[in-house]
Amino acid sequence: MRPAPGLRALAAVVLASAVLAGCVRSAESVDTGGGRPGEQTAQAARGARSAKSPAPTVQPYRRWGLTAPLPAPPSPPARRQVSPGGDRPSGGDLLPVVDRILTRDQVVFLTYDDGAEKDPRFVDMVRELRLPVSMFLTDSVVGPGYGHFARLRSVGASMQNHTLDHAALRGLPYAGQRAEICGQQNKLRARFGIRPQLFRPPYGTYDTTTLRAAADCGVTAVVLWRAAMEGDGELMYAKGPARLRPGDIVSVPSGEPTGLSLRERTTRLLREIQRQGLTVGRLEDYV
Repeated sequence: MRPAPGLRALAAVVLASAVLAGCVRSAESVDTGGGRPGEQTAQAARGARSAKSPAPTVQPYRRWGLTAPLPAPPSPPARRQVSPGGDRPSGGDLLPVVDRILTRDQVVFLTYDDGAEKDPRFVDMVRELRLPVSMFLTDSVVGPGYGHFARLRSVGASMQNHTLDHAALRGLPYAGQRAEICGQQNKLRARFGIRPQLFRPPYGTYDTTTLRAAADCGVTAVVLWRAAMEGDGELMYAKGPARLRPGDIVSVPSGEPTGLSLRERTTRLLREIQRQGLTVGRLEDYV
């Protein structure tokens, strides 16, 4: 016997309600976050905004102990500021000897001697701050650590000559001085494929024989310094006022075992450079 029309209609309504309830439960079971569909949508929107706006990172200059970024140096001069016939002790054919550059550019020049310290984080510092530093290397001090200086060169540092064995050159015969200077020229060419143009005599001592030997080894200028940073971070001035001036060449020797690290001394030096309204230039652009 067929059910009455009213009973068939009621059964249809009950069946439809059951189907709808099952769909709702299925949708809720997919919600792995345990929230209602509206909450899921809001969470997804917040996640999208977070992906577009990641948390701010520390600026490189702050990571290295500075309170402001270093100003970019001016464009290199159209011609070198030092040429043969410029600063020299005597003699018409001798190399120029410089301890500062005559320039109106508000720059100083950072030079590092010997190559004893090989801190990988100093490479990061040079790279992140884009420091145009000049490394004057002594072969007997660098030892097996030329790979460290290859990494420094890859981030913008230049490699220059500081003799094979850090011998005091003044008073030595020509052959001995030439061996020290040309020997390191050959080492640096073998290591980096370059022939340095700049030479710094150990201890800043030299004579006319030094200048002749350096010229014969392909050097174009002998570089001294007006300011030097001690192991405790203090600046010492060879002559003139006791403050940094535009064009000053600053020497940072290898650190003492009990002194500040190369990174710490560089940070102190950069703070002083900024305090006096200067920035760091590339020495090779001027010499």
